[in-house]
Amino acid sequence: MSRKATATLKKYWRILLNAGIGFADDRASKLSAALAYNTIFSLPPMLLLIIIIGGTFYGQQALEGKLFAELQHYIGSSTAFQIQEVMSKINFQKNSGIATVISIIVLLIGATGIFVEIQDSLNLIWGVRAKAKKGFIKLLISRAVSFTMIIGLGFLLLVSLVLNAVLLGFSHFIITKLPFIPVELVSSVNTTFVFLILTFLFMVIFKMLPDVKIRWLQVLPGAIVTTLLFFLGKYLIGLYISSSTVASLYGAAGSIIILLLWIYYSALILYFGAEFTRAFVEEGGEKIKPTAYAEYSDRLLLKAHLEEERKEA
Repeated sequence: MSRKATATLKKYWRILLNAGIGFADDRASKLSAALAYNTIFSLPPMLLLIIIIGGTFYGQQALEGKLFAELQHYIGSSTAFQIQEVMSKINFQKNSGIATVISIIVLLIGATGIFVEIQDSLNLIWGVRAKAKKGFIKLLISRAVSFTMIIGLGFLLLVSLVLNAVLLGFSHFIITKLPFIPVELVSSVNTTFVFLILTFLFMVIFKMLPDVKIRWLQVLPGAIVTTLLFFLGKYLIGLYISSSTVASLYGAAGSIIILLLWIYYSALILYFGAEFTRAFVEEGGEKIKPTAYAEYSDRLLLKAHLEEERKEA
């Protein structure tokens, strides 16, 4: 093995080790549990907003059918049905203008809660916090960014639907006209497409949500690692849920417990990806800089002080 390859392996080993230490120090399991709990309340309004926004261009019924077909693939048909039932009970009050406005505000607050929770956790991982004097402004910005993320998810879902339809047509053409081409090769094209979409989504989360100045290229390695872990986790979580007796043990609440478990393990993967991104930036020797509405947290200031003392010693 060449010296360059050895140095690269050592570099990424240090990054993984640093990410693992940060994952434990930041109590990522506790952060994941909090996100899973909050998502139970935020997921139905968020999905409803995505369907409303995306359905304007694609058709609400078609979009809803595709969305819940994907959810069934990840969390099972019974759990997806429970979410759909909750969404069907979320209605706008059309009796008065004030009631409609209140309904929209409540829906927006509920839908953006997921991303605000993720943002707070990512800020903890990066060692920054909102400035006390600019807390209200920061809150408005956080909600605006979260709503933008929801719009982006709706657009991403639309793009996914269109490209998926194109890929299905292309796959059908290949299978019927060129039967000598392996089916596995055609399937790998779809897998690659999903991989790229998820990588881009994680890049946006790591770039836009935390209150730190970071470049797109710096979040790319962490997004790739997160996507790889998500693919692996999707299989392992699905295997665990299908072979466990969780649903039967908890009876009527079994679907909610399964959803909590799926979100919890997915959040663990997301936060490890964030720790990997932070470790990758630190390995490059760059100092983490907060945005204009944020400042270093006490923990990061203490860490920087200890590093300076270590260098002086």
